[in-house]
Amino acid sequence: MATVLLVRHGRTTANASGVLAGRTAGVRLDAVGRTQAERTAERIAAVPVVAVVTSPLERCRQTARVILDRQPGDPVSSVERAITEADYGDWQGRTLADLSKEPLWRTVQANPSAVVFPGGESMQTMQSRAVAAIRRIDAAVEAEHGPGAVWVAVSHGDIIKSVLADAFGMHLDLFQRIGVGPASVSIVRYGEHRPEVVATNTESGDLGWLASAPAPSGDAAVGGGAGHPTAPGTTTTAPGHAGA
Repeated sequence: MATVLLVRHGRTTANASGVLAGRTAGVRLDAVGRTQAERTAERIAAVPVVAVVTSPLERCRQTARVILDRQPGDPVSSVERAITEADYGDWQGRTLADLSKEPLWRTVQANPSAVVFPGGESMQTMQSRAVAAIRRIDAAVEAEHGPGAVWVAVSHGDIIKSVLADAFGMHLDLFQRIGVGPASVSIVRYGEHRPEVVATNTESGDLGWLASAPAPSGDAAVGGGAGHPTAPGTTTTAPGHAGA
């Protein structure tokens, strides 16, 4: 099975000011976000990825360009509309402080599967389109490049959270339990029997082991297995924390 690195875009001017940017055009990385993207690109540079797929929104395209610039090879680059930001409709462009006063806010927090953003899409539709796209692209990458291939999808916080919830087998109503920070890297493998969530929300740590790891078999190791190979002198951090 192939391996997908789910990368959230770096911090934007809207993130820093507490505004729900949604699909607003022209929202770009701020200075912190550019630094975050560069750090993430350096981590991924240790892995020869075969493709970088990005949301069409500028903040994701910027992050993807930095990743591509650091790649030693020449991975295929493409835009995938199905992993674009949620359509927040009338909520787009408003501050989070203001939105938190809306009655729908509580539903977003506790029962997102019931949410339809006024003038926008439902959170179930958001998850369905994103998961279908990631699984479709992953299957195509494996078919073309083999089960050891690694590729990158650059997208948005709620999109990545919904993809991870699906991989975990979690109901969408539980996806708010998952954290996905700016420029974080989460790792998923889709196997014959089930998806394997290798890591979530990592912000630092070595990813070079992905370049030398044998192609995964798809079977879960009884007892937990031996983990990925680690070169002498390197350190790793448990998945789900600030490392890979």
